[in-house]
Amino acid sequence: MSSPIGLHRVLEPKGVLPQAAQRLDASPALAADEVLVRVERLNLDAASFRQLWQQCDGDGDAVREEVLRIVGNRGKMHNPVTGSGGMLIGTVARVGPDSTLGFRPGDRIATLVSLTLTPLHIADGLAGWDGRSEQVPCDGHAILFGQSSAARLPGDLPPELALAVFDVCGAPALVDRVIRTGGYRSVAVLGGAGKSGSLALAAARRAGARTVGVVPNERERDRLVKADLADSVVVADARNPVGLAEGIDGPVDVTIVCVDVPGCEHGAILATAPGGTVVFFSMATSFSAAALGAEGLARDVTMLIGNGYVPGHADFALELLRTEQGVRQLFEARLAAD
Repeated sequence: MSSPIGLHRVLEPKGVLPQAAQRLDASPALAADEVLVRVERLNLDAASFRQLWQQCDGDGDAVREEVLRIVGNRGKMHNPVTGSGGMLIGTVARVGPDSTLGFRPGDRIATLVSLTLTPLHIADGLAGWDGRSEQVPCDGHAILFGQSSAARLPGDLPPELALAVFDVCGAPALVDRVIRTGGYRSVAVLGGAGKSGSLALAAARRAGARTVGVVPNERERDRLVKADLADSVVVADARNPVGLAEGIDGPVDVTIVCVDVPGCEHGAILATAPGGTVVFFSMATSFSAAALGAEGLARDVTMLIGNGYVPGHADFALELLRTEQGVRQLFEARLAAD
């Protein structure tokens, strides 16, 4: 019997949700409420791609083979080291008669749920990908469950750009909500020149907060200064708690972690004022390190996991991209570099 959350697609171990499963059934035969998508491009999340790149010593062919191995073994793109995946774009091929997602065959869509829970089959061996970028040209198929989340691709943006935005669209909407509901006035974004970081800065400024963008080097500083998304830009190693706290010149109300490397938990906590909030968007976060670090520092801060979903998040992120020239500038530069 089919399940709207995909339980019938779990091969092992039985009884867990698709995201926690070791293997999913990615066969194209549809349950009545499912949607079959012809995949054209994957977007690996930054933490997963970085881990694969380091594991394979910068060998793109080896990265490609590792992605194929993961998907072949698991029926989904679920990095076993980082626990993360990414998302995809494609064209709706078939729609089950009981689907409530509102799509029709021929619709070009982006999934707004993680590849770690999306049944996926790759048919072309990733022949069009050199293994050197987060965006992965791909021919294959994927399955959306009855309660999956996806959005039609906007007609006014290149699909690669829309994919990059959808990959991190949960970040700015949550930042906006945290600032407005908490009445916060100052925000630091670790990784401010990245995809989620630039959107978070734009959302924070729009919500009325003073913004500090933290970047790891002078090249990223120059990019962020040119984009004009932060009131101040600081070069600091987010893994160095004392250096980070000193660099931002006093604790802020909210610290947003968008850095795709481990070890940033203590710096984020130390940079946040008592009574403030830390939001972890990075899949490289150790939540035990965050909890024990706050306890050890005797820091009374609220810590949130950015779960990637806020109602209206996709439209909010696209609107920021369209209206904030600095955001689009940083996104396009990243895509060009890839």
